[in-house]
Amino acid sequence: MIFGGYMKAVRIHAFGGPEVLQIDEVGIPELGPGEVLVRIKAASVNPVDYKIRAGQFSRIGTRDLPLTLGRDISGVLEEGARTREVMALLEWQQGGYAEFVVLPRALCILKPRALSMEEAAAVPLAAMTAWQGLFQHGELQSGQRVLIHGGAGGVGHFAVQFAALRGAEVISTASSVDMEFVRSLGAARLIDHRRQRFEDEVEAVDLVLDLVGGEVRDRSWQVLRKGGMLVSTLGPPDELKARELGVRAKGYMTAPNASQLEEIAALLESGKVRAHVAQVFPLEDAGAAQTYAEHQHPRGKVVLAL
Repeated sequence: MIFGGYMKAVRIHAFGGPEVLQIDEVGIPELGPGEVLVRIKAASVNPVDYKIRAGQFSRIGTRDLPLTLGRDISGVLEEGARTREVMALLEWQQGGYAEFVVLPRALCILKPRALSMEEAAAVPLAAMTAWQGLFQHGELQSGQRVLIHGGAGGVGHFAVQFAALRGAEVISTASSVDMEFVRSLGAARLIDHRRQRFEDEVEAVDLVLDLVGGEVRDRSWQVLRKGGMLVSTLGPPDELKARELGVRAKGYMTAPNASQLEEIAALLESGKVRAHVAQVFPLEDAGAAQTYAEHQHPRGKVVLAL
């Protein structure tokens, strides 16, 4: 067990572009009651990371700086002579772009043996965002129709798989180059978002999972059946608009939930769900990794390896 030493962490001391990310040497956090120390092997890059870095996340201000970014990790839990490979979704204050993290034991689950460290790090936030949006908030049932915006992305590629496994009819928007990838995940119908207007192609949808926001969300109201639901990861939808149209709307933020993550891990272990890693960067290139994730719209996830 390592206590009282130092570790590398990628932190921001001010908000801005990728250039504000810097590698600091900081003290390894001390354990509190019910906490464990994990030696991080990989951490994934999520949109929330570069939004926080840019000062676009309302819950985090200059009072919270300096801040280590990163919400999900895989690594090794070291307890004396015993070691276990684990993965976890972190609270935003903990930070996964680092060599170590201290977190509540209850948030750690065993890493599926079938996954590499990089694949495991790609799972927690994206997969749980998809899971909670579809099932906890969207109440998706077998036989229903779901429209998933951005089915090739980090959250989207999990959402397509989960919805298909649940027995829903999955419709997804994607770019033409990602069509076959999303179809291989279980989508029954694909819509090229650059060439087709999805509202002209589908109707009477039970659930829209909005992972894009903006005018895409605004156009999504018209494809819902009466009583259908629009669930968004990008702020609360207009509830007045929903009532006028006779539909439901909900915005949400993903919350750590170890039991849900264990369900997802079992699907990954069995091979029924797969985590797709688009690119792996070393921790020192966190800025390049964020730039790639933000501007290249990769399939699946971007991961930092330590």
